[in-house]
Amino acid sequence: MCGIIGTLLAEGSVVEGILEGLRLLEYRGYDSAGVAVLDKKGISIRRKAGRIEHLAAALAGGALSGAKAGIGHTRWATHGAPSDTNAHPHTDTEGRVAIVHNGIFENYAELRAELSTAGVVFKSETDTEVLAHLIGRELARGVELGAAVLHSLRRVKGYYAVAVLSQDHDQPRLFCARSGPPLAVAVTKTGAYLASDVLALIPHTREIVFIEDGDVAELEIGKVTVRNLDGKVIDRKARRVEWDPEEAGKGTYPHYMLKEIHEQPDVLARTAFDRIREAKGDVEFDTAGWDDTELKTIERVEIMACGTALHAGYIARYLIEGLARVPVECDYASEFRYRDPVLAGNTMALAISQSGETADTLAALRLAKELGAHTAAICNVNGSTLVREAQRVILTNAGPEIGVASTKAFVAQITAAYLLALRIGRARGTISKEQGQELVDELRVLRPKMEQLLGETAVKAVRGIAERHQNAKGFLFLGRGINFPVALEGALKLKEISYVHAEGYAAGEMKHGPIALIEPSMSIVALNAIGPLADKMRSNIEQVRARGGKVILIGSDEGSVQLADEHVKVPECSEWLSPILNVIPLQLLSYSIALLKGCDIDKPRNLAKSVTVE
Repeated sequence: MCGIIGTLLAEGSVVEGILEGLRLLEYRGYDSAGVAVLDKKGISIRRKAGRIEHLAAALAGGALSGAKAGIGHTRWATHGAPSDTNAHPHTDTEGRVAIVHNGIFENYAELRAELSTAGVVFKSETDTEVLAHLIGRELARGVELGAAVLHSLRRVKGYYAVAVLSQDHDQPRLFCARSGPPLAVAVTKTGAYLASDVLALIPHTREIVFIEDGDVAELEIGKVTVRNLDGKVIDRKARRVEWDPEEAGKGTYPHYMLKEIHEQPDVLARTAFDRIREAKGDVEFDTAGWDDTELKTIERVEIMACGTALHAGYIARYLIEGLARVPVECDYASEFRYRDPVLAGNTMALAISQSGETADTLAALRLAKELGAHTAAICNVNGSTLVREAQRVILTNAGPEIGVASTKAFVAQITAAYLLALRIGRARGTISKEQGQELVDELRVLRPKMEQLLGETAVKAVRGIAERHQNAKGFLFLGRGINFPVALEGALKLKEISYVHAEGYAAGEMKHGPIALIEPSMSIVALNAIGPLADKMRSNIEQVRARGGKVILIGSDEGSVQLADEHVKVPECSEWLSPILNVIPLQLLSYSIALLKGCDIDKPRNLAKSVTVE
């Protein structure tokens, strides 16, 4: 993953255009970059770990110049560490075909074993290389390129966007295919282009063809042909994109909120991946104050935040206590400053804020500092007041969040809290190197699972639930353990943008009052991830059903899925990271209900993006 570019030109060289397209996609985050071009010598490749400028330096002096067909990629590692060898593009053994790929091939291990048995020698650790060898094998058998691509794609399973470059044709052609991650194509009289983001296409033309799930597109100069995996031609009309600067910020999405929900896999990468140190089983922050010596002195953490950031703070409490074994308190910032708090010695006061300008949060942090606490912040805005005043800072790098109802900032804050818990635990010796490596690995593989929840199948399921429950009397969100705060966040999102009454509860507390609300007209959203509390949550679901309640299950626990009236199945992951996955369907549910009700989603009534007054 993460950015895909492809170009065919009638005249001129594609290299500079591919590099410029990759630069337009830098916002998505990446750890390596590469290009493959087709020239008179065949396919030539340059790949570099690190920033695009490392790749540009390798191409300086006219390297690969003159090529009229090429593909490029920026990658976030999932299979194999960031390196020149694992960077995309990848080729088959004979160099007939080059592949770039976003997403994950779920059956790559099976296919890799099959190919290895047949004598294929793999050069990388990636799942992507499997597809290159599959297509190359078909070409070696004399199969025509288009048929080879279709046949090979039918062998792979998973969530992917791919671009294919091959020399096996009289005229250069590009192929691309989508099953989840975005792809778009465009053609002119003198060129053809593909990209994973339309922003990389509009410098060439405003007439854009958006590739849908299951599509395979063949690009030639001035022509694009779209087929399904069975080879049947599909009519995909070009859409003219006319954006002013503000609209361009939405991409192809009708609302900023929806765009920001879909950005969350990229946000996870930008917040976490540059900071991961796999070999050490640890993370490294690029600001001062996070080394072992300083963190060993921390005896307690006091978290202060408001709204969605407070819910991220509750999750941070579970993470820091559960992984680092340091006691944590979590407060409404607006209440902390007025309750005459007493702080223990060697307390780290951690403020969480998207904007870094939230008045109550700033005031709470200042009070904590007066009381002798070491101050720290998780924040999205570099240069904000909170960042300037805190002694330690973790920037979330989520990018501008325009929608008033926070989505991607929440995921970024949870991710930052996970990194912080790992760093404290490693510093204090409560997390071993081996445990740290496991925690890092679990974070690495989370991104494609997030993307799966943003694919058409999951989105369609959520949309159907919204249609059936849009007129419910109210919503009760239930969760346990680390997913209890996710229930709070799901209720808050629904209230914020659809103006529907909703409450979040710890499921174990339901029988202490809220169970009186259970009736068929009340929609119950239950969160349950695989873990030690899963069976207890199933008991709570049974209690709801016994009283006529209708249960919407969000989670990975199969037993709960079987009990629920309807569900959105969430991919399995570490329980520590399950809030990041479980919140995505809740965000989409809130968005869908608000859309059905005709609400002003990006600017809900009475709310402001940054609350700078009490």
